[in-house]
Amino acid sequence: MKKSRIVNCILGVVFLSLQLSCAGITKNASQLDEDAPIFPDYKEVTIPANIAPLNFSFLGEENCALLVGDKVIRSRGGLFRFGKRQWRKLLTNCSEGFLNLTVFVKRDNGWCSYKPFKITVSQDKIDPWFSYRLIPPGYQGWQDMGIYQRDLESYSQKAIMTNNLTGGNCLNCHTYHNGDPSKMVFHARASFGGTIVVDGDAIEKLNTKTDSTISALVYPYWHPSGDFVAFSVNKTLQAFYNHDPNRIEVYDMASDVVVYNVKTHEIAWSPLTKAEDRFETFPTFSPDGKWLYFCSAEAVEPMPDKHREVRYGLYRIHFNAEDMSFGDSLECVYDAPAEGFSVSFPRVSPDGRFLCVTRHGYGNFSIWHKDADLWLIDLTDGSLKPMDDVNSNDVDSFHTWSSNGKWMVFSSRRDDGLYTKPYFTHIDSNGNAAKPFLLPQKNPLAYYKRLMKSYNLPAFTTGKVKIGKRDLTDVIRKSSGTDVLVK
Repeated sequence: MKKSRIVNCILGVVFLSLQLSCAGITKNASQLDEDAPIFPDYKEVTIPANIAPLNFSFLGEENCALLVGDKVIRSRGGLFRFGKRQWRKLLTNCSEGFLNLTVFVKRDNGWCSYKPFKITVSQDKIDPWFSYRLIPPGYQGWQDMGIYQRDLESYSQKAIMTNNLTGGNCLNCHTYHNGDPSKMVFHARASFGGTIVVDGDAIEKLNTKTDSTISALVYPYWHPSGDFVAFSVNKTLQAFYNHDPNRIEVYDMASDVVVYNVKTHEIAWSPLTKAEDRFETFPTFSPDGKWLYFCSAEAVEPMPDKHREVRYGLYRIHFNAEDMSFGDSLECVYDAPAEGFSVSFPRVSPDGRFLCVTRHGYGNFSIWHKDADLWLIDLTDGSLKPMDDVNSNDVDSFHTWSSNGKWMVFSSRRDDGLYTKPYFTHIDSNGNAAKPFLLPQKNPLAYYKRLMKSYNLPAFTTGKVKIGKRDLTDVIRKSSGTDVLVK
């Protein structure tokens, strides 16, 4: 009993000394007319209330502290780290919907404070999981790569499929039906090649090259019914540059758009999505399933000599799910070539109002184009605007919407120009985007400095992908595959 009192007394003294120390930091600090240099830059961002703790580092002296509301947190080697319970309590109790933060640093003349900043906390929840490839940035090889998923409410990451189990082949183009983690498709290339379709516990391997198409199926997008998947078919080549800001170029020699029937294993197309004098690629469906959007460019010859002259506009065509038929005319949604630009990766918001595209100077491989930015089209009136609060001076490219349409994840090279990292932004009902935030990590500065791979093709899911990679491996390696038919 006596020992317990002594321990409690010691703890009380320590707690009181910490309070006095914290009060000394904040009370007499001089004010600096500077923004705090922190990584990631979480100043003035908007975050969901169910996101993992936003730990960050002060990029300066290690003797620093952080004031959050009326609580002071001392750093560890410049890192401000929030406990899970502490973070949840902060988000739950934050007044007026935002956190007030101030960074303090100890100098020779005492404590100084940087300009305070805030983090806005939105009650619009984000989907709890998202998936991505982790790949080397060069694209000349894929010996070590995989498709992974991350719990956005914690730091947990798990491999969905890795290519060390399938002879080091390429795994790409994973996509989900309305974010459903139990219904997905992805491709295995080279060794054990085929398209993998997952539906619950069922796994099917498809052989998708036909005598009537120029290649196997490539870029996919699910129809909202789950009965169809739109694909492009592409004859694609790559170029690598030593002295060009856009280090890698991928261009089509030919490309078309087709639709695959999941139940009948048939593909169909319209002459308007398979024109010989045009390149068609990057299909996507409207949320009601009645429109098929895709990017289309006038074919240019000779390729690759004139690949910088290829510019894609955005088009759409009616699609009838009852008989897998198409409309008899195309509608131009955005004539980007008329403005001297090209677009890629069209994605419609779940409510059908907005369509986001990546806009850049030429071609369709925007993930290496430094001028690539995100633009938003309001489908109710056709108006177009740049997402200025999202875009940076480097690549901002591939993007997907959350299931509630309130969040978007996109890939960006803004940090170092080499590696794509996932950023998240809140989208309000008028299509206005908030300043984006980088995917949280336990120690983001150390993690992203060590990471020698790019996050590729970020996609939200409403839950965890539960199919086992051993089950996927067995099908990829052992199945001879089902042949796709032409309708």
